[in-house]
Amino acid sequence: MEIPAINLKAIVLVHWLLTIWACMVSWLPNSFAWGNFSVLAVGVWAIAQRDSIDAVLMFLMGLVVTILTDIVHFGIYYPVNDFAVETRFRFSAGMAILSLLLKPASCFFVYQMYRERGGDYNVNFGFPSVSRDRDAYQSIDQQEESSPPANPFNQAQDSKPAVRTY
Repeated sequence: MEIPAINLKAIVLVHWLLTIWACMVSWLPNSFAWGNFSVLAVGVWAIAQRDSIDAVLMFLMGLVVTILTDIVHFGIYYPVNDFAVETRFRFSAGMAILSLLLKPASCFFVYQMYRERGGDYNVNFGFPSVSRDRDAYQSIDQQEESSPPANPFNQAQDSKPAVRTY
C-alpha cells in the first residue's frame, strides 16, 4: 500500500489556520502561540529550501516537541468545571485540540518527506550492535595490482638503511 503524498505546504497551512483559530480566545498562554508559530516558521523554511534535509528534520522535531507542549498547555489551562463557556471558547478549544490530534499524522508525513530528501535517521543509543551487511567492507587479502608496494619509511628499495645521527 502506497503512502499518499501530502504537500508540505498543505501541512503548514492547515496547522497555521488551526493555530490562528486556537488563539482567537485568550485561554491559552502566549507560549502556546510562540511555540506553534515558531515551528511553523521552520516549516516555511523547509518549504523554501526544497533540498535541505536539516530544515525538514528541524520541522519534524519541532512538531514532536509541540505535541508535548500542547498537552501540557491543555492540561494546565483548560477550564475543568465551567459549563457556561461561550461559543467562541468552544470553537477555539476545538481547533486547538484538532491541531493536536492532527500533529502525529503530520509528523508521519513530514518524516516521509525527510526520507525522500535523503535523510536517514537511525537511532543509536551507544550500544554495540552486530551487522550482517558485509558489502561495505574491503578485503585486506587482495591487493590491487596497479599500486606499488607501500614503503612506509620512504627508503629506496634496494639501498642499505642510512645511518642516523643523533
